[in-house]
Amino acid sequence: MIRVTENLGIIRDLLASAAAEAGRDPDSVRLLAVSKKQPVDSVLAAAALGQRDFGENTVQEGLEKIRAAADERLIWHFIGHLQSNKTRVVAENFDWVHTIDKPKTANRLSNQRPPELGPLNICLQVNIDNEPSKSGTSIDAVPELAAACSELPNIRLRGLMCLPAIREGFEAQRQPFAKLRELGEALQDSGLAIDTLSMGMTADYRAAIFEGATIVRIGTAVFGARK
Repeated sequence: MIRVTENLGIIRDLLASAAAEAGRDPDSVRLLAVSKKQPVDSVLAAAALGQRDFGENTVQEGLEKIRAAADERLIWHFIGHLQSNKTRVVAENFDWVHTIDKPKTANRLSNQRPPELGPLNICLQVNIDNEPSKSGTSIDAVPELAAACSELPNIRLRGLMCLPAIREGFEAQRQPFAKLRELGEALQDSGLAIDTLSMGMTADYRAAIFEGATIVRIGTAVFGARK
């Protein structure tokens, strides 16, 4: 687990440096360690260094890790496509869901969330480049979906998430993140108390941070190649 120890330190320094360069408080950027297809031992090694937020793409793999690391009191984020028949398990075990793109999914999560756990934090996934191959709500549908989610009792709308098309060059990478930031600002102006932009990965985290990312999702740069 020496590699995880070294990598985590490097990534933390890079995120802090990018935040400072952008004129932001480094503490305003949260590292979400994407642990999909990584062993539980790697998660525990990162947790031993103070990493609390972990992201999983599949329900079953995530559930196995949540149970195996239960004593660590970690924060688990579901970041994959969520099927209707899996909403109950996610509502009962995860702390965040980043991939809400339909009112039906949000309603199911709210109805199935155990009240004693407190509200489930959610982000709306926006198909920022309107790519047919990717999930996510359209830009135009964001205000209506956000308003509907904000009324549900057992979830808390925290913000927006995007996974843009691959771009080369810093300025080109900033463009979709700027769109998401502007969408978030419009929601705030409408009276919604959102505070999260989940955007940026290993290849484009710096551009995302310059455009206001509060959660950056990084996997292989922390854990190494997936098994």
